[in-house]
Amino acid sequence: MIPNWKVSRVTWRAPVLAAGLCLAAALAATAQDGGAARPSALASLVIWMPFILKGFGLNLLMSVLAMGFATVMGVILGFMQISPVALIRVPARLVTHLFRNSPWLVILFAIMLLVPFQMTLPGVGRVMIPDWVKATFGFALPVMANISEILRGAVLSIPSGQWESAESLAFTRGQTLRHVILPQCIRRMLPPWMNWYALLTLMTPMAAILGVDEALGNTQAAMEAAGARPEFLIPFYLFLMTIFFVFIYPLSVYTRRLEKRFAVAS
Repeated sequence: MIPNWKVSRVTWRAPVLAAGLCLAAALAATAQDGGAARPSALASLVIWMPFILKGFGLNLLMSVLAMGFATVMGVILGFMQISPVALIRVPARLVTHLFRNSPWLVILFAIMLLVPFQMTLPGVGRVMIPDWVKATFGFALPVMANISEILRGAVLSIPSGQWESAESLAFTRGQTLRHVILPQCIRRMLPPWMNWYALLTLMTPMAAILGVDEALGNTQAAMEAAGARPEFLIPFYLFLMTIFFVFIYPLSVYTRRLEKRFAVAS
């Protein structure tokens, strides 16, 4: 078994290396910048870093809210998929396959165009709906469908003897799910759930196409405000890639460790 300090060192080695490559690329771009009167690419990047990181904070906020909504709705949809009542099971399966097999960008455009930019609520008046809220809802729909399928697969992976044992104890179907099946499903669902959160976070820059001021949109706006010089491309975009990598890579490493642990446990 690998000691914890060695695993931690391996986990953070790649993000540190990526940050070093970002700095090296920025320095190389700075060396190619011949104008002494204007700020170098590295100096411009340092000036605009807080603005880019502010956009990255919106990416994280959208990913957390979308994953929370997708988890709750996906669990409900998953229970509907395993319902013995066909009138509940068939529509749930249709919704699941519809959103699982639809392009994310198409769903985003549909939500942005169909949802109004403001709503009138009784007793409140007009309420503006920000673009990032609509984008968050759009990101949640395909993840919801995949969470539903993860739950369905986890329930079906439980040996049938568990159901028969609970039935012999006079458990109802709801009691069997709550006390016997679901506790075993949680550890099976956790690694793919984390994988989908990582994928969702990586997909959030697509919101820039729809005008949301997240990390990618702020990076493009920062380069234009700084002069839109060609030498900005490598350091600015490499910095953007680095902050996503530093956040996502430890999650993927920890997910692999969970998969190995649960595989051994089962």
